[in-house]
Amino acid sequence: MVDLNALGTLGFGAGAIGNLYRAMSEENAAETVRAAWDAGMRYFDTAPHYGFGLSEKRLGATLPEIDPGETSVLSTKVGRRLDPVPAGTDLGALRQGFVTPEPVQSVFDYSYDSIMRSYEASRRRLRRDRIDILYAHDIGRFTHGDDHPARFREFMDGGYRAMRELRDGGAVGAIGLGVNEYEICEEVLGEGDLDVVLLAGRYTLLEQDSLATFLPLCEKRDVKIVLGGPYNSGILAKGVRHGGELHYNYEPAPQAIIDRVGAIEDACAAHGVPMAAAALQFPLAHPQVVSVIPGMNSPRQVAEAVRLMGLAIPPALWSDLKERGLIRVDAPVPQPAPATL
Repeated sequence: MVDLNALGTLGFGAGAIGNLYRAMSEENAAETVRAAWDAGMRYFDTAPHYGFGLSEKRLGATLPEIDPGETSVLSTKVGRRLDPVPAGTDLGALRQGFVTPEPVQSVFDYSYDSIMRSYEASRRRLRRDRIDILYAHDIGRFTHGDDHPARFREFMDGGYRAMRELRDGGAVGAIGLGVNEYEICEEVLGEGDLDVVLLAGRYTLLEQDSLATFLPLCEKRDVKIVLGGPYNSGILAKGVRHGGELHYNYEPAPQAIIDRVGAIEDACAAHGVPMAAAALQFPLAHPQVVSVIPGMNSPRQVAEAVRLMGLAIPPALWSDLKERGLIRVDAPVPQPAPATL
C-alpha cells in the first residue's frame, strides 16, 4: 500500500509532456521532468491517453535515470485502450487534444480484459515492475453523456473488479478515479471502495460545490484527494484582466465565470497576492486533499509553480473572499505558514 499522505503537496502532472495541444521535443520533456525532480517533486501522474503513450514513454525514459531506486510515486490510468489509427491519418495534426507521432488513438474501454492489458502496457512504457496508483480515467456523465449508465456498469462489473485484483494482489498500491466530476465518485463509492480520487477542478478557488456532499463522504470513507486542474483550465492562472482567450472546463469561459474570476482577481490584487498562488494553495487546506498537480510544460513552469506554492498569503485575503461571497464560508483555508513540498 502506498502512503498517500506522503505524495508531497506539489506533484507533477505529465499531460503536457504528451504533447498536449502542441509538440514538445524529447529534450524539453526530459528537462522538465528533471526540473521537477530537482525541485523536490516525488509524485508523477500520467496516462496512456496523454499523447497516446508518449507521456508514459517519456517518463519511462527519464525517471529511471534520476530515480534508479524507484523512490518516486507514479500513477497512471486505465479505461482507454490504444488502437491503431486508420490508414492515412495525419500524425502531425491535433488529435484528441494532442500533437503526437504515436500511430494509435485512445478508445474508451472499461472491461476487465482491457484494464488488465492497459496496466501491462503502461508498465512496459513506464519501465516499472509496479505502478503505485492506478486510476480509472474519465468515467462519468460529463464525458459519456447518455452512454454513462452502460459505461458505469461496464466499469463496475469489469474494470473495477480488475483494479481490485491488481491492488489486492500487490501489483498496484492504490486504486481510484481520475475524473472531471465528483458526482461519479459518489456513484462508485455507493457500490465499492476507493483509496484516492484525482479530481480535475471541482474543488478550486473558483468552485467548491463538492464541499456539500462529496468531500464529507471522502472524510467518512478515508478517501484521499489529488487535485488536478487547480487553475480551472488556466483561467485562475492567467486571470481575466489582461485580454486573450479565456478557457474554463476546456471550453471558452462563459461570462458568469469571467465575472467571478475577475472579482477574485481584484481581491487578490488588493492583498498583493498573485491569484495563481491562491489557486494553487487553496485546495490543500482541506484535510482530504493530499497533493495538487498542475500541468507543467517547461522547467520555467516548474520553477514558477514552486515559487507560487511557497508564497505566504495573508489570512485577510481568505476572510475577504468569504465576506464577498467569492468562496464558501465553510471552505477550509490555508494557515499563514506557506505550504512546502
